[in-house]
This record gives sequence, structure tokens and C-alpha cells, in this order.
Amino acid sequence: MDHLSPSRPKKRRLSSVGSVDEVGSSSSSSSNRNRPSATPSPGRRGFTQTLLSFTRAISPPRSQLSKRSGVSESPFTKQDSPTPTPTPKSASAAQSFQAEENVPPSNAFPPAGRLVKSPFQLTKARDLPSSLNRDAISLSDILNDPLISECWEFNYLHDINFLMAHFDPDVRHLVKVHIVHGFWKREDPQRLELEAQASRWQQPPNGGTGANITLHSAFLPEMFGTHHSKMMILLRHDDTAQVVIHTANMIARDWTNMTQAAWLSPRLPLLKEKKRPASISSTASTASTPDLSENEDHDDHDRQYKTGSGEKFKVDLLNYLRAYDRRRITCKLIADELARYDFSAVRGSLIASVPGRHSIRDESPTRWGWAAAKEALKAVPVTVDNDDVVQKRPEIVVQISSIATLGPTDNWLRNTLFSAFSGSKNKGSSAKPDFKVMFPTPDEIRRSLDGYESGRSIHTKISSSQQAKQLAYLRPMFCHWANDSPGGADIEGDDIQEAGRERAAPHIKTYIRYSSGGATNKPEVTTVAGNHPIIPIDWALVTSANLSKQAWGEEVNASSGEIRVSSYEIGVLVWPALFGEDAVMTGTFLTDTPVSTPPSLSLKNDKGDDGSDSPISRECRARTVVGLRIPYNLPLQPYGSDEKPWVAVGSYDEPDWMGKVWRRE
Repeated sequence: MDHLSPSRPKKRRLSSVGSVDEVGSSSSSSSNRNRPSATPSPGRRGFTQTLLSFTRAISPPRSQLSKRSGVSESPFTKQDSPTPTPTPKSASAAQSFQAEENVPPSNAFPPAGRLVKSPFQLTKARDLPSSLNRDAISLSDILNDPLISECWEFNYLHDINFLMAHFDPDVRHLVKVHIVHGFWKREDPQRLELEAQASRWQQPPNGGTGANITLHSAFLPEMFGTHHSKMMILLRHDDTAQVVIHTANMIARDWTNMTQAAWLSPRLPLLKEKKRPASISSTASTASTPDLSENEDHDDHDRQYKTGSGEKFKVDLLNYLRAYDRRRITCKLIADELARYDFSAVRGSLIASVPGRHSIRDESPTRWGWAAAKEALKAVPVTVDNDDVVQKRPEIVVQISSIATLGPTDNWLRNTLFSAFSGSKNKGSSAKPDFKVMFPTPDEIRRSLDGYESGRSIHTKISSSQQAKQLAYLRPMFCHWANDSPGGADIEGDDIQEAGRERAAPHIKTYIRYSSGGATNKPEVTTVAGNHPIIPIDWALVTSANLSKQAWGEEVNASSGEIRVSSYEIGVLVWPALFGEDAVMTGTFLTDTPVSTPPSLSLKNDKGDDGSDSPISRECRARTVVGLRIPYNLPLQPYGSDEKPWVAVGSYDEPDWMGKVWRRE
């Protein structure tokens, strides 16, 4: 397809899976758009027999989409198309799944010198070749499991037919499905559509067994707030639970050809009886955010609620869920149920937002919005300035799919949000980071897999005078999603780290701190094996939160420390020390696993005069190396002087690769 051919000159593109190629184009045959012929699924079986038979292929039927509305027809109408079987998992994928299942408790580090797969996974893009979907995950991979007994699905946009199609077809009518949405006004057309879809599943027209679907509306007290969180909580028949925090709306477009990411917790077992919490009264759920540590002694509090620990993650998640209950009981059932599970295997910090006014000076163990990020980063060590090691300032890349109105000056952006992200555990002279904002241009949307259609999910505005001023201060920070733009600035160096997602438009949201200018400059650190660059990373956040005051909050009373947050958001922050005292985190490309086996890190000129390893090299080889799947190519490509960001409410006469134009709606 011509739209896959970069217009810029050839550069040397490096792949984390081993090869170095001269790339002039990344063309893909149009036949990639034709999915393999499907194999009919086995006949239906009784529920008990299903649970005893795990070796058969189980997958949802392909839904027929309505040409008018873009959602599937009646879920109980038999379709002409056969049921596709899922792509078989490779042996390595099965092994990695086992490794994930056996993650040790958060206070037990992996052995020194071990490679750790990325804690974040990309989602599969249908029209990309399998080589670019390596280690990626699909919605069926998450939901198509006959042991799932209950699913709580939190999101902004929902298509119930699409969601239900991804449960195992033999048991989907037995799964208790709870959908938490933000359409709290009874006359809201989107709420009415959800209710109609749920009713068709609850009372199927053909008289079959109805599905168990419950809708819950989240109250939104702020005028411009949304229920933007993207999370699934899964309970299973084997007495385990799993939390999935991701970036995709629960609609087909988001899970088909767009770049998204997901964080999956390990399977969480039930707590042992002596550790189970006392039941929580209904009044506690409707009160202000509870401090779950109030009945703990001080030593237990320090041990259990250390930032990045599974116990602290659990506290913050339960407080997030109970925040829904301030107006009416919404999530008490799942909050009380999750309190029974052991989160000790979780490594990460929950960064969430809930609407309302919050004090940053109270004794609550859970902060919200930018205050949550600032508080968590106080526990995160970053690379210390050292003339022998780090020669460039760190960079924080803010990669988002929506930019709201931030104000005519950069006061909130720099003094509130960027200031919060600049903090760390380090004392003293840690260098202040540079910030880059990654957002696609119209040219990138035109050449994406879905062409202009993918632009429906990507938003900013530049038409008003205030928005024009905002564009002026953002422009120096703007970088392309795909670093092959013919109108973009020149890229430093000849080596391109290829992520393989240039043509899969971004709905993902990531905030990543690169420790030595690794986002825009050639890395100073390399692996010995294969000479692949190491991209050192201090921390990374995958979240639903875009660049907006509604998502992150703004200070409304400096003297009292009160901030106002408008929306529900949720994300996970990770950093190297969670995986080992001397662990390092490096960006990975086209795979979730760091390249060298075993890790053999060295700095340039790390040999002594006699040819022996330097102390730094010996120390690096003993470290655990954690991969972080990077969804975009590096180095970044800044905008050209005449380039502007994509605007979904704009009009574009230049056809996309499918020959379509885009008109203002």
C-alpha cells in the first residue's frame, strides 16, 4: 500500500529482534487486509464439561457490523460468517505467560542479570504483519477464557455487542458483566443506546438464555468532566482476580488498527484467612475517601504502603473504586470483593483521578491527578548527573491522543503538570528534564491504516485566539508520532529505532522519562551483543489521562492546597527499582524483551588501558534489565516550521491513502 511508504530519505533502521536493515519503505501488501479463512468453532458443550476441556480452540464469533451505526446487530442472530479461531500462541508466548503467572511478591527481586519483559504490552493491530505484532495482546486474549466468572468494565465509550463477542461463546451468558459509564443523565442518548443494547442481551429475541449485564453510571459533578478511565477487573472461578488497565475505548475501532497499550496484573490469589480484612460497612463507602491504614500500627503502615508495592497499589485502587460511591452506591460490590485478594505480586504505582475538590495536605494515603504523580515520583530514583556517564539532559516525552484548552500561557503546563513530573527521590543536583509533546499531524493521519477515520479518536483545537496562543507555546515541544514526515525537522543521527507502529494511529497515552536525552539523541550506552543501543529510562506511565486540566486537575486555592479534578482517569507508573535494587530499564522495539542474552551492558570506552572491563561495565553486567515497549520510533522528529497538529473538527481536502477527504462535521 502506497500509504506505508515513508517520504524521507533512507536511514539505517535498527530492530530490537536482531537485524539491521536499510529501509526505504515499509510497504505492506493489500492482501494483509484480508484475514485468514476462519475455522468453525467446536460444538457447544455444557458448562461443567467446558471447564474440564482447556485444549480446544475457543473464541467469539465474528460480529456483523451495521453499516448505519457501526455496531453489531442482534447478538443472538446467527451470522453467515464462520467463527475464527484465535492465532495459536507460540511456545515463547506460552512461556512468558507462565512467567507472568509466577511473578514473585513485590519485595522479592528477580535474580541479578535477569531480563524482565516489559510491564506494558501493545495491543494487536489487525492490518499490521505478525512481525510488528510480536508480544502484542488482543481483547480476546484478555476475555476469551471460560474461567472468567465476573467482569467489571470501566470506560468512556462502550459497545456492549463488541464487548460480549469477546467472551468465550460457551459461557458468555454466565459471566456477570458490570459496565461502568459516565452517562449519568437519564435522557443522554448514549445512555439510552447502552440500555437498549443491554436489554437485547438480557432478553434475547430468539428466546435463548439471557446475559447477566448490569449498567452503573458514575456521577460527574464537574461540567466538563468525563468518565475516561479504561479498566477491566476480572474475577475467575479458580478464586483469582486480575486488573487490566489500558488505553482503548470498548469499541471496535480502538481495538482494530490503532496503537493502544495495556497493563495486566498477575493473577491475584485470595488472601489467607488471617490476613483478610474485616468487612466494610455501607456507610464507609459513601463517606469521604477512607484511609485504609487507620487500624494499622505504624510499622505495618510503613511496610505495607511503600510506594510501588502491591499493598499500596491495592489501597489506592480500593480508594479509587470507593470514590464512585460518594453520591450513590456504585462500586461497593467490587471494592469489597477485591479487598479479599492478595496484591503482593503487583509492581507499580496507581496514578488515578476522581472528580471533585481534593486537598493535597490532608492525611489521605491516596492522592489524585497531578498530585498523585508528584507523590509517587518522590519514591522514584532517577539518573544522577555524572560527567562520565550522562552528558545530556533527561527528556520526558508526553505522548497523548488529545490536548484540551490549557490556557493562553504555559503557566499551568509548566508550573503544575510539568513541575509534578520533574520530581524524584534524588536530593540535590538532578538535572531538570526537557519536555516533548508527541501528537500526530494531518499527514500522519492520512497515511495511517484507517486513514482519516482514525482521526475521529484524536483531538485538539487551534482555531480560537486562545488556542492559537496555546499552539505557539506548544509548537517548540511538538514531535511527530511517525518520524518519517517529509515536512518534519531533520533527525539527529542515521540510526532509527523502529517500533513498527508508524501507520497505526495513536490512541495510546504514555509519559516516559528518558535519562540521557535518549528520545531525541543517539544513545551513549550500547549493548555489546549486536551493538544495539540501550535507551535508558527512569520511569514510564501508561494512562487514560490526556493533556488536560480536567484529567490532571488544577489548583484552585494555593493557601489551602485544594485542587479541582473533573474526570475519572487511571494509569500505572513503573520504574526500574521495582524489579531489583540495581535494575535498569531500557526501551525495547518490536518485542517486549531486552535484546542481549544474558545482558551485557557497557558504556562506550568502558575498557581499561589493559583491555579489561571497567568497574562500570562489571557492575552493569550484574544488573537486572527491564524492558519497556516503546510504541514509537526513536529518535523523535520535531515538527517542521509550517506543520500543525491534526484537528478532528477541521477539514482536509488532500485525500488519504484510501482516496477519502475529511470534512468538518
